[in-house]
Amino acid sequence: MQEISSLSAMRAWTRAEKARGRRIGFVPTMGFLHEGHLRLVDRARELADRVVLSVFVNPLQFGPQEDFSRYPRDLDRDRRLAHARSVDCLFAPERSAMYPADPIARVAAGPMADVLEGKIRPGHFSGVLTVVAKLFHVVEPDVALFGRKDFQQAMLVQRLVRDLDFPLEIEVAPTVRELDGLALSSRNTYLSPDERRSALALSRALRAVEQAWRGGQAEAAALQKKGMETLAAPGVQPEYVALVDEAMQPVERVTAKTIVAVAARVGATRLIDNVVLGEGIAADPAVRA
Repeated sequence: MQEISSLSAMRAWTRAEKARGRRIGFVPTMGFLHEGHLRLVDRARELADRVVLSVFVNPLQFGPQEDFSRYPRDLDRDRRLAHARSVDCLFAPERSAMYPADPIARVAAGPMADVLEGKIRPGHFSGVLTVVAKLFHVVEPDVALFGRKDFQQAMLVQRLVRDLDFPLEIEVAPTVRELDGLALSSRNTYLSPDERRSALALSRALRAVEQAWRGGQAEAAALQKKGMETLAAPGVQPEYVALVDEAMQPVERVTAKTIVAVAARVGATRLIDNVVLGEGIAADPAVRA
């Protein structure tokens, strides 16, 4: 595995590989890798000849009251995990390389970013799309992979690529879960054992909505109420249960492919999750709690 921190060296590596006729798959991350990230690497290996994984904690997507300084970081651990998963190139730029100065040009995320996560975290998706655009320009991949757990982010990245004519494909891979259903997230490391148990309310709320829908309930308001009742468990501060389409617009009556998104605080940690109705939530036997 080659490790690169220079933007120009990263671009040169990709262009040399493409000159040999190789297709480049890209998995952008903020590090502290878990099995969800590594499944994206596995899928990238299926779609491409060479896999690049980036580790960069992007300051632009953190609000003034958010956890940039305490976001978990362990590059040595990430390096070992990436190597074990046969990543070809680990791209780990310094902040000074990605942002030599505070950028005056940023991507405006648009109305899709003004709801759900964007409403609670103003400016978050502008920061996400800005760094993603920069990474796409530097890495120059043929295909980039994102996880469905951050569904709104994935939909916005797809629009970014389409609207600005980036010459690459976007693949959105299923959420990877623990045996008990908790979606894998780097922020799970913040949870105490008691909070970890309380956090299962998110996946339980999604299951409750899915089961009510399968039982014949199609009114979004009734399903949203059911989800909120389940989410409001001891130790959990619910923020929202939303039923939306792929443009993040609320629906009145739900169908297969309607997205149910939830967010809540468990202790000091903010967690999100979602399910696409008709697909359900199943524990992943490959991931141990």
